[in-house]
Amino acid sequence: MANIRLVKPPYCLLCGDPAHGDLPKKYFCSGCTRKKPFFDCARSALIYSGLTKEMILDFKYRGAIWLSSDMGQLMFACLSAHFNVANIECVTYVPLFKTRERERTYNQSFLLAMEVAKRLNLRVNDFLMRLQATVSQTYLTSSERKNNVKGKFAIKNDRRNLEGRRVLLVDDVMTTGATVNECARMLKQAGAQEVLVLTLARG
Repeated sequence: MANIRLVKPPYCLLCGDPAHGDLPKKYFCSGCTRKKPFFDCARSALIYSGLTKEMILDFKYRGAIWLSSDMGQLMFACLSAHFNVANIECVTYVPLFKTRERERTYNQSFLLAMEVAKRLNLRVNDFLMRLQATVSQTYLTSSERKNNVKGKFAIKNDRRNLEGRRVLLVDDVMTTGATVNECARMLKQAGAQEVLVLTLARG
């Protein structure tokens, strides 16, 4: 579709943030250069604009969960292009706070993780829990986003399954990466050997 834009080079080799201009092949953005994130690599399938943005908003807030299969297919294509899928041992996702999930009746990131895991012949692990609700990240600055999610996630009791494992962390949209980075920090603290991040879109 003309209004759907794939994430294409150049982009940061670590966080996958799209860039512009004539850049070296081994390009790392200023944020990753200044402070290496806790995740090992992040990639996104689409640019969060136009039709992609509208579809994700419908999916996330307006109950359009029938989009999850097509979205999962796009994400799996991105995963296969950038990562060695044979090395992935676990799939998990960014959780919602329990009251917010009850209001919405579903977690869009869990649905996407289910689609990706199905194509990997793996199950989805509930490794993470959100300890309290956070305000929307949409209008926050980069530093405000980090503070907004810091200390808001914890590992559930099945941390034994994380020790030495290579984990794929799934979310719908990545902007500054503050949320997935905080989740990756907790996964690494619990013993994960590697945390790869896959999102449908990059803001």
